[in-house]
Amino acid sequence: MTNAEQKKKVIIFDTTLRDGEQTPGVNLNLSEKLEIARQLEKLGVDVIEAGFPAASPGDFEAVQAVAQHVKCSVAALCRCVPADIERAWEAVKGAVNPRLHIFIATSDIHMQYKLRMSREQVLAAAVKAVKLGKSLCDNIEFSCEDASRSEPAFMYQVLEAAIDAGATTVNIPDTVGYAVPEEFGRLIKGVKENVPNIDKAIISVHCHDDLGLAVANSLSAIQNGALQIECTVNGLGERAGNCSMEEVIMAINTRGGNFQVTHGIDTTRIYRTSQRVAKLTGVPVSIYKSIVGANAFAHESGIHQHGILANPMTYEIMTPQSVGKTESTLVLGKLSGRHAFSDRLQAMGYTLTKEDIDSAFAEFKELADRKKTITESDLEAIVGHVKRDTPDYYKMESFQIQSGNKMQAMASITLACDGQIVTEAATGDGPVDAAYNAVNRIVGGQWRLDSYDIMAVTGGMDALGEVTVRISREETQAEATKTEADGQGASEAEQIAEAERPQGVKAQMISHTGRGLSTDIIEASILAYVNAINRAKAETAKQSA
Repeated sequence: MTNAEQKKKVIIFDTTLRDGEQTPGVNLNLSEKLEIARQLEKLGVDVIEAGFPAASPGDFEAVQAVAQHVKCSVAALCRCVPADIERAWEAVKGAVNPRLHIFIATSDIHMQYKLRMSREQVLAAAVKAVKLGKSLCDNIEFSCEDASRSEPAFMYQVLEAAIDAGATTVNIPDTVGYAVPEEFGRLIKGVKENVPNIDKAIISVHCHDDLGLAVANSLSAIQNGALQIECTVNGLGERAGNCSMEEVIMAINTRGGNFQVTHGIDTTRIYRTSQRVAKLTGVPVSIYKSIVGANAFAHESGIHQHGILANPMTYEIMTPQSVGKTESTLVLGKLSGRHAFSDRLQAMGYTLTKEDIDSAFAEFKELADRKKTITESDLEAIVGHVKRDTPDYYKMESFQIQSGNKMQAMASITLACDGQIVTEAATGDGPVDAAYNAVNRIVGGQWRLDSYDIMAVTGGMDALGEVTVRISREETQAEATKTEADGQGASEAEQIAEAERPQGVKAQMISHTGRGLSTDIIEASILAYVNAINRAKAETAKQSA
C-alpha cells in the first residue's frame, strides 16, 4: 500500500452560515446564505452547517432552503430539547444527506451556571436527545460544549453513551478558545484511548480563536486522530472567531507529511470564496490575513524581491495560484455583448438568474464607459452588488456635493420612494456625513453609523470603489415568557431551553449592513447607506408580515 493510499480523508465541516453568522453585526438574508452555500459546495466542503432552526423562523427558512439547493451534507444545530430536534429535522429532511447536530455543555461551570443541571441530568438528557434524533435521522453528530474545560472522565462517559444511543460523529469543541495545542492533542488522544466504542464514530473538533490558537489546536487534533474539522471561511465567528478553513487546509497541503490526511477542497477556489464571504457579510479581510489577505503574497523588501525573481520558493511556501489568487484582464469592453458577458460569469463560477444577469450587464456597460480596463475583481464586485433580494424602497436618483477645507460640507440628495421623488439638503462634517444627514431627513428614524469601510476593488486612478457600512437603530425585543423561578418544577429539557432564553423586555441595537459600488466614492457611500436602510426596512416588513 502506498503512502497516499494510507492517508485518511479529513471531513471539512463548514459552519460559516451558523457560527460565522454569529459574528457581531453580520446579518445575512436568504439569497446571500444560498449564494455562500453554493460557493461552499463548489469549494468542496463535505458538510455545511446551515443554521440553528429553532432560533428563529428566518433561520429555519434558511436551513430548509440550503438543504434543498445543495448536494453536499447539510447539518442543523439543536439543543438537547425535543422541540429543537424536531424543528431541525423538519428543516434538513429535504437534504441529500441530512445531519442533526445535537449539543449540550459538559463542563462544570456551564452545567452549574448556565444549565443548572447535575452531571446525571446532563448525561440522561444527552442520551434521550440522541435517541430522538436517531429515530428521525441516521446521521447524528453529538457535541460536548466546552469540552476543553470539561472533566475528562465525565466527558468520556457522555461520549460513550451518546455513541451507544446512535451518534455517528462526536465533536470535541474548544468553545472558549482556552486550550493550547499540546493539551488539546492530548484531549483527543484521551478520547481515542478511553471511550470504548469510539471506533463507531468519527472524532470532530470545533476550535475558537480567543488565544489565536484555533488552527494550531485543530491541526494538533488531526495529528491525534480527529477526522473532522469544523471551521469557517475567513475564520468568522463568535468573539475572536473560529478555526479558519483556508488556513487549516493550506497547512495540510503545505506540510502534509505532518498530518497524513487528505481532503476534498478545491484550493483554487479559496480566494474567490473568501472574497465573496467578505463582501456578503460586510466583514473585510485584513490585509495581513494568512492565505487570502492582500499582503499574503506581497514582497516589498529588495532582498525578498530578488529571491522571488530567482526562485519563488525562496519566500513563498505556496503559490498565489494554488489558492486561486490570480488576476486576469477581461477581454470585454463597452462593445461586448450579453452572451460573452454571461459566459464569462459562468466561467468564474457564478450561477445567476436572467434578472441578475440583466442587472449586472447594465452595471458592466456603465462601468465600461468609465474605466479603460475591466478586471475579474471588477466583475466580482458588480455581481455582489446586483445579486440581492432586498426591495428598493428607496433609490438614489441624484446627488450634489459642495465641500472644501474652508467651508462646511453640504449635500443635496434626491431619492425615489413610493413612486415619489423627494429631495433634501443637509450639512455635515464632510461630504459623506452631509449626504447621510440628507438621506436621514428623507427616510426618517434615528440611524447610527457603526462602521464605514472603503476598499478599492482594483488599482489605478479609475479604480472601482466599494463601500460597506453597518448601521443600527434601537429596537424593542418582545418579553420572553419565563418559567418558574430557579427552574423548580421544570423538566430537564425546559431547563436546557431556559438557560439561553432572553429575560424580560430589552432594548437592543439591531444592525444592518449595506454595500455600494462606484468609481465615485461619494456615490458608493450614499448607495451603501441607502442599501442598508432598504435591508432594515425589508427585515421589518418580513417580521410584521
